[in-house]
Amino acid sequence: MTASEKKQLMIAACKVRMGVIEGVHSAKAGHPGGSLSAADLFAYLYFKELRVDPANPKWEDRDRFVLSKGHTAPGLYAALANRGFFPVEELLTLRHIGSRLQGHPNMNETPGVDMSTGSLGQGVSAAAGMALAARYQGKDCRVYTLLGDGEIQEGQVWEAFMFAHHYKLDNLCVIIDNNGLQIDGPVDQVMSPYPIADKLKAFGFAAAEIDGHDFEQIESALAAARQTKGVPFAIVMKTIKGKGVSFMENQAGWHGKAPNDEEYAIAMKELSAQLAEVEAM
Repeated sequence: MTASEKKQLMIAACKVRMGVIEGVHSAKAGHPGGSLSAADLFAYLYFKELRVDPANPKWEDRDRFVLSKGHTAPGLYAALANRGFFPVEELLTLRHIGSRLQGHPNMNETPGVDMSTGSLGQGVSAAAGMALAARYQGKDCRVYTLLGDGEIQEGQVWEAFMFAHHYKLDNLCVIIDNNGLQIDGPVDQVMSPYPIADKLKAFGFAAAEIDGHDFEQIESALAAARQTKGVPFAIVMKTIKGKGVSFMENQAGWHGKAPNDEEYAIAMKELSAQLAEVEAM
């Protein structure tokens, strides 16, 4: 990764985070914490990794991305908007009546959304099905899916993992956002999923553990996923919930609530300063 590429990814991630805050503040509802923790991944996927065409969102040979933790739609929407799938200004319509940007992704309404999600555990199952279908159709597209670490407490997730291994879905990349917090508190206190990578390996996956805010590590893990043959690949990203907004970081309370006007102003000031710092690099 060149210095210029890294700078562009950092700019994109800042804009994704700003889009998250703009959207949830305008909606007066939503899920900022997990959207912010995954913002660097969203930026990398949509600005470097995924083979997609904003001018042709339904392109048959595109890569697919399934947001299994569908409540973090504000992060996905911000990435799609900044990538050109729809106007950035539309982020302000999040959760409004008549908007294409509802609280969970809707593949029938929103350009760039490949699967309607929201019921936790079901997105990864759909992604596994897409990967198998691509193989049957002889397509070389890849399928990526993002889960929350609280989400993997769902039994359906592990059924999907068994399915992925059984069918040797090496075109499937499962990514887990391990920010350590879910709506009820720390994941290790609610229902511990640890050790996540070891369990995935026991289910037949190749797996990598990375810092989900480090673009070089994201790049290396995704390269390893593409090179792995015969088994599905999983990336466990250690992240900070609410990353980028000081008062939201590592706070379970920001899992699913919107900032008020004062909090919005503070958050946008912090993110604007971060963006200016990166642009001056």
